[in-house]
Amino acid sequence: MTIQVGQDTSKTRRDMTVDGQTYAYYSIEAAEKAGLGDFSRLPAALKVVLENMLRFEDGKTVHVDDIKAFSDWAANGGKTNREIAYRPARVLMQDFTGVPAVVDLAAMRDGIVALGGDAQMINPLNPVDLVIDHSVMIDEFGNPRAFQMNVDREYERNMERYQFLKWGQGAFNNFRVVPPGTGICHQVNLEYLAQTVWNDKDQNGQTVAYPDTLVGTDSHTTMVNGAAVLGWGVGGIEAEAAMLGQPISMLIPEVVGFKLKGAMPEGTTATDLVLKVVELLRAKGVVGKFVEFYGDGLDNVPLADRATIGNMAPEYGATCGFFPIDDETLRYLNTTGRDKQNIALVEAYAKANGLWRDTGYEPVYTDTLELDMSTIVPAISGPKRPQDHIALTEAASTFAKYIEGERNGKDVTENAEVRWEAEGGQPEPRDIPGDTGHHQRGYVASDDGNYQLHDGSIVIASITSCTNTSNPYVMIGAGLVARKARELGLTRKPWVKTSLAPGSQVVSAYLEAANLQEDLDAIGFNLVGYGCTTCIGNSGPLDPAISKAINDYDLIGVSVLSGNRNFEGRISPDVRANYLASPPLVVAYALVGDMNVDITTQPLGQDKNGKDVYLKDIWPDQKEIADLVEQTVTREAFQSKYADVFKGDEKWQAVETTDSQTYDWPPTSTYVQNPPYFQGMSKDPGVISDVKDAKVLAVLGDMITTDHISPAGSFKESTPAGQYLTERQVAPREFNSYGSRRGNHEVMMRGTFANIRIKNEMLDGVEGGYTKGPDGEQTSIYDAAMAYQEAGTPLVIFAGEQYGAGSSRDWAAKGTALLGVKAVIAESFERIHRSNLVGMGVIPFEFTNGDTRKSLGLTGEETVSITGLEGDIKPQSTVPCTITFADGTVKEIELKSRIDTAVEIEYIENGGVLHYVLRNLAKSA
Repeated sequence: MTIQVGQDTSKTRRDMTVDGQTYAYYSIEAAEKAGLGDFSRLPAALKVVLENMLRFEDGKTVHVDDIKAFSDWAANGGKTNREIAYRPARVLMQDFTGVPAVVDLAAMRDGIVALGGDAQMINPLNPVDLVIDHSVMIDEFGNPRAFQMNVDREYERNMERYQFLKWGQGAFNNFRVVPPGTGICHQVNLEYLAQTVWNDKDQNGQTVAYPDTLVGTDSHTTMVNGAAVLGWGVGGIEAEAAMLGQPISMLIPEVVGFKLKGAMPEGTTATDLVLKVVELLRAKGVVGKFVEFYGDGLDNVPLADRATIGNMAPEYGATCGFFPIDDETLRYLNTTGRDKQNIALVEAYAKANGLWRDTGYEPVYTDTLELDMSTIVPAISGPKRPQDHIALTEAASTFAKYIEGERNGKDVTENAEVRWEAEGGQPEPRDIPGDTGHHQRGYVASDDGNYQLHDGSIVIASITSCTNTSNPYVMIGAGLVARKARELGLTRKPWVKTSLAPGSQVVSAYLEAANLQEDLDAIGFNLVGYGCTTCIGNSGPLDPAISKAINDYDLIGVSVLSGNRNFEGRISPDVRANYLASPPLVVAYALVGDMNVDITTQPLGQDKNGKDVYLKDIWPDQKEIADLVEQTVTREAFQSKYADVFKGDEKWQAVETTDSQTYDWPPTSTYVQNPPYFQGMSKDPGVISDVKDAKVLAVLGDMITTDHISPAGSFKESTPAGQYLTERQVAPREFNSYGSRRGNHEVMMRGTFANIRIKNEMLDGVEGGYTKGPDGEQTSIYDAAMAYQEAGTPLVIFAGEQYGAGSSRDWAAKGTALLGVKAVIAESFERIHRSNLVGMGVIPFEFTNGDTRKSLGLTGEETVSITGLEGDIKPQSTVPCTITFADGTVKEIELKSRIDTAVEIEYIENGGVLHYVLRNLAKSA
């Protein structure tokens, strides 16, 4: 591919020769000598952004003053309000977010043709890689057939989507698809796609070296920052704009320095470290900021551990968690099979352009905090948020308090021993450790025999997710725990659904090379697929008897997973409490099967001789793990497994598709439909209008995540989405998930605000996607929104702090827009969702002057008008809002518009960023 660089860059362009090959590059030192400022103490993460400015300076979108602003940033203690136009080198996608993005591109081709342009004008200008990793579900587990059966079922469910993606691969330039069964996008990116320093020919035919940067349509794109690749998650709509050549408008970010000291103590893992980091940074407050890790402690942090910390940036709220280039970066690039010439370029470039971390590296930061890693203890996080850090020694007692809180006020103590009469009798109820009288119990009969379930029974134990399966230290550790447990005669409890879903085929290669996969299989952790599985909500169904017991007796079931998200309603509709843990701890919890057990002091079970077995008896030491990693994680394994990464298996090769520039939308498809965004669109943008006499669709609390707004998991026949599919003769078994249906706006509109755990404060004690309709009666949010649309009534949402926390899913904004919501008024927004709302033409507003939904006494019965939007509105303007209460009382408040930049004003005027891009392309035609 050819990169386009700025036209006025000769003063900062230099050459370097590496192993006989000459590269041009844009020199930060040369910029200093040219009098553009002092950049010597900028953090490495910010130097990557500065290089981007140097390379694309053209006097139009990037100005000399943009470059000088970085010097001002350092002089002002790491702060500036300068808006810049940033261009990432490439885009990464997964299929849940990628399908709707390709749907949008296909719709834009129809739109540009309707406006008199050429379909080929809609093409990615930057490389795009889409990895199919979100679709595999765990229908089968715990046996050698599980992997193949789950793959077969995946293709059965998703053939329409795969045909569409394969069409896109042929129809669009610069667009590649990594087929199903290969791995998780972030791990494939880390292990193969990322180069740390990229090089390409420019428009003059010269080879230019520059930092590898990207944005991704998944929030955990940040994982690759562990390899010094600056990347973060954006919504699909923003990614599409970036693909089409639209720069990302952003403020020069604040950068928080996180100093690491010391080394991890024996018995702890990278997961324990990252869960502590998440807790500390959430408490610090880093939303919208870069975090850069530094300090001599980095010498003791392998790149796999760095990637784990980088991966969890959305959980601590940062745009990214960046690690500068050092010797460990080079070691990892070599181990994972990268080209030797490029590794040499990475070192030479980093040292020449000030991106190398030397001893004593300590640049200017906006703010700092530090952590002595010797203080890290084994831990888990939960039961609802990643930042809820719990020392392992306190896990059981904390869970007991959680149960008491959930059960408090409910009359369950008298029903604590409800019994299910099974043929042949039933076991006697056993004591629950730490029982406060607030536990509920029930009985199950199954092929494994009768057993008791109660509040705290662990029904899912899953080694999954890019966060941890990319890390050979914790994966080998899990295998060793399984080996030692197997030798002693321990296995999973019969009610625990166990699964192993590695992030790449390389993981299977080294587990097999270490003979550990056999041990994992023996206790139920068979390979179920290469994908996100449980972490994204694709945990699959529980045994029907277990599901029935949980629902009949209102039990609080538990999942333990090595993932990055444990939001309410995400993992399984049958599970209320979800805990994040390291892979070795996932194995340990599967053995005990009960969250009430203190696994640091109580036995996990008994060995073949009836002797108690404790966690310390099966926990491997760090040297044992490190030795096996050294022996089995090899350069050759990575090169072998990634040799044909885009080819796929026979199933992928057999997927048939059409060869056409525009997509022939199948009218009966329930997976892929032409969205309404561009239909009937004029060439001219509109104007921003005041919001007049809007009704309230929902009043929501704090930490409403994008999982609450647009869930990814399964849904039932009784939901609006289920009714839509049933009317089209789709059987419930074929519903698949919301995530897999994101190519169909009809399903996704009905799934917006439909999370089973969301609580609309307009209703008392009701969970799920409900509100009051125009008649004041309880109804689904979808049905209410359609009724308001028919009446021509605009809608608003009220919410608390951290609205839109979580992932980059654009459907949280698309669904909001399609329901007719014109404004979301919250106490604060998470970065990506705020941007996505603007990208869909929905205006985010923040309360001011200490106002909140609670202080104002909002019930949802109000009528809302927001003025001051028409005319010459400026970024982050304060505008008046009139709230008329049901009794006729009127309150005037001020709202802060979170249209943050000048170009975002244009997005809103056009009805969204894609409309803005499409109109500009049409004008150029």
